Amino acid sequence: MSYNFKKIVVVPSSKDFINIILSKTQRKTPTVIHKGYKISRIRQFYMRKIRFTQQSFHDKLQQILTDFPKLEDIHPFYADLMNVLYDKDHYKLALGQINMAMHMIGNVSRDYVRLMKYGDSLYRCKQLKKAALGRMATIMKRQNQSLQYLEQVRQHLSRLPSIDPNTRTILICGFPNVGKSSFINKITRADVEVQPYAFTTKSLFVGHTDYKYLRWQVVDTPGILDHPLEDRNTIEMQAITALAHLRAAVLYVMDPSEQCGHTLDQQVQLFENICPLFANKPLMVVCNKSDVITIDELSDEKKAALEPLKKEGVPIMTMSTVTEEGVMDVKKEACERLLAHRVEVKIKTRKVNDILNRLHLAEPVKRDDKERPPCIPEAARKKRQGLASKEKRKLERDIELEMDEEYTLDLKKHYDLPDDIKYDKIPEVWQGHNIADFVDPDILSRLEELEKEEEMREKAGVYDSDEETDSDYEEVHELATKIRNKKKIMKIDSKLRKNKTTATMPRTGRAFKRERSVSRLRDDMEQLGVDMSDVDGTHFVATAEADRSRSLSRPRVKKARADSEGRVRSSSKTPRDEVGVTEETRLKMRKIGRNAQKKLAREAKKGEADRVILDMKPKHLFVGKRGVGKTTRR
Repeated sequence: MSYNFKKIVVVPSSKDFINIILSKTQRKTPTVIHKGYKISRIRQFYMRKIRFTQQSFHDKLQQILTDFPKLEDIHPFYADLMNVLYDKDHYKLALGQINMAMHMIGNVSRDYVRLMKYGDSLYRCKQLKKAALGRMATIMKRQNQSLQYLEQVRQHLSRLPSIDPNTRTILICGFPNVGKSSFINKITRADVEVQPYAFTTKSLFVGHTDYKYLRWQVVDTPGILDHPLEDRNTIEMQAITALAHLRAAVLYVMDPSEQCGHTLDQQVQLFENICPLFANKPLMVVCNKSDVITIDELSDEKKAALEPLKKEGVPIMTMSTVTEEGVMDVKKEACERLLAHRVEVKIKTRKVNDILNRLHLAEPVKRDDKERPPCIPEAARKKRQGLASKEKRKLERDIELEMDEEYTLDLKKHYDLPDDIKYDKIPEVWQGHNIADFVDPDILSRLEELEKEEEMREKAGVYDSDEETDSDYEEVHELATKIRNKKKIMKIDSKLRKNKTTATMPRTGRAFKRERSVSRLRDDMEQLGVDMSDVDGTHFVATAEADRSRSLSRPRVKKARADSEGRVRSSSKTPRDEVGVTEETRLKMRKIGRNAQKKLAREAKKGEADRVILDMKPKHLFVGKRGVGKTTRR
């Protein structure tokens, strides 16, 4: 049985409560009503608002009452713990006031719905609705203190550890600063703060550990001082509550070195005072800090103080949370004692007899007095003897230890190859033969003959023509690179001329430099390595004049023409509305276009892109018309 207090709904303050409910009413119910409506419709409009508000209050308050635990329904451990932390009477009173407020809001709703049936105008119905919501809000304002208290309880409950009162539990108790938190940190994954002063642990902490494939919870309690129960504070009472209600193995931790600030006699006296809380529970006394002093090193007076514990039959164990000596032994002993105790308790219950009645243990009976010793088959005996006599295989590590420095690792020793080819350079077998067998034995002599033949070819000048071709190829390659670079520069110049944004200067005056001329062309060609000595300049002039006369002799063509609607079109291009369209369809499309233009003109739009964007307002806030008067909408 475990409780998840983290799921309790958040409790808002009274002001937030009212704002949430009234805002929800405004959003979830109709907002438009006129005095011209029938009076029955007006009454229903305001009745709905009252009922909806009452239902919203009821649902929210009922959720709070349902989520908070009832002290009568939960385990006594949690009931007493909540009484220690929050005061049982205050807690019940707060929940009772919330319950009373929920019923009062329901009564207010019923009364005003009844009065609404007699409202004879929009104004009176509205005033009745206003009064009903106002009274509900007033009732909730009076519950502000209870709501704030319950919110604090909820926050504290959500921080409480999740302790299962009925599972296997180890409970650690004792004076402050004796090493309880250090012990739980060693045997579990908990991370409890450890400091060298008293009452570092102010609340219960839970850790979990495993033993014999079972899950165990370990509870660390705050330190307890030796004084009467009524004088103990909230921190100590948490430990007392855990001792009283949890069925667990109790570890009473002591400090024989007295570094905790309390003598050994005081620790024994506290044990005797809280001994009634250990009734019917496995109990162990653990002497911590054995690295400082052991029980054998104690003086005779201190040993005599431990005698009453030994007389009562309480086992005493030692450990050190610093050196971890004896920590696991203490955990193991505590778990074993708790398991044995739980078995004893279960045997005493009536359920054991029911379970035993279902079980049947079969006991074989001898059929005669003849002895029948066990028989081992002969084959199995021989196999067992052979395994015993068989020597253990030597490992590579054993060989290395025997040979010491003379050892070398032989990786080819265990190859699945015949011994004659195992250590070849290429120990690969193909079609029953080693690949190395296919290598020509005369290959080196043949290689020398080839090299000599190559030298003779070089001396004879067989490769001289190749060098010349290589040099010619280099010249062509260099010339091609120059041409390619020149083309790139010309492309860039062309782009710059097209993209320039400055005004073009007139082609008159001395400042103008001709871009294309015979001399410039000749210079460019010579730079590129072309021989221009045999070419006469008149050749270029004659070619240019011929081109110019040919362009002048061409007849001038009109560049554009107007279509049937007066729009200017390119003479070389058919209008788009005439391509692939019959005359009848073209006329129909023009008629549709003229009608569309008329519609735009009627709506006073500049064009198709000119459109009206209406104001998008939240419907529940801006529906209806408000006249002059107050601006409150509720």
